[in-house]
Amino acid sequence: PIRFFEPSMDQQLRDKRALQQDLRTAIARDEIELHYQPQALISGEITGFEALVRWHHPRQGLVPPSVFVPLAEESGIIGALGEWVLRTACREAASWPQPLQIAVNLSPLQFQHVDFYAWLDDVLNETRLDAGLLELELTERMVMSGGDASRRLLRRIRQRGVRLALDDFGTGYCSLSYLKHFPIDTLK
Repeated sequence: PIRFFEPSMDQQLRDKRALQQDLRTAIARDEIELHYQPQALISGEITGFEALVRWHHPRQGLVPPSVFVPLAEESGIIGALGEWVLRTACREAASWPQPLQIAVNLSPLQFQHVDFYAWLDDVLNETRLDAGLLELELTERMVMSGGDASRRLLRRIRQRGVRLALDDFGTGYCSLSYLKHFPIDTLK
């Protein structure tokens, strides 16, 4: 389809670029924070929490993750943002009075980074969080699209003791029988 230029298109692009620029400095300005959603057994017993990232923009207020996470991926900021989320979640979970599991979502760009395992290992060593208390949430697409390299990385992460969850299972083309090829602990 053909589209003609409209002034609103230019404004939308300017707004998007300004938001990306603000996101680049949001971590340093303490605008990013984690909220923790409880994870519980059917009995109601809390077994852990999922770390949810939130951005409180100084002028726009709460910017939803559905807006700023794609901006972070598009602009390359996702690496720094993802590192901050994982490091902060692990540090805070390690300080809790009783050991509870902490789940952290990964972006495809984080997972595909060549140094991901070394970086994960550094975070666990630095924060002193027991690896068995960390659960990394991956999407079906991330797991399925990486082929043998993804399988090897997942096995290595699992051998380190970190739990793996497959988030949004069933939204793609993965079948239950195919999952036996991956070391997944939890389906969501």
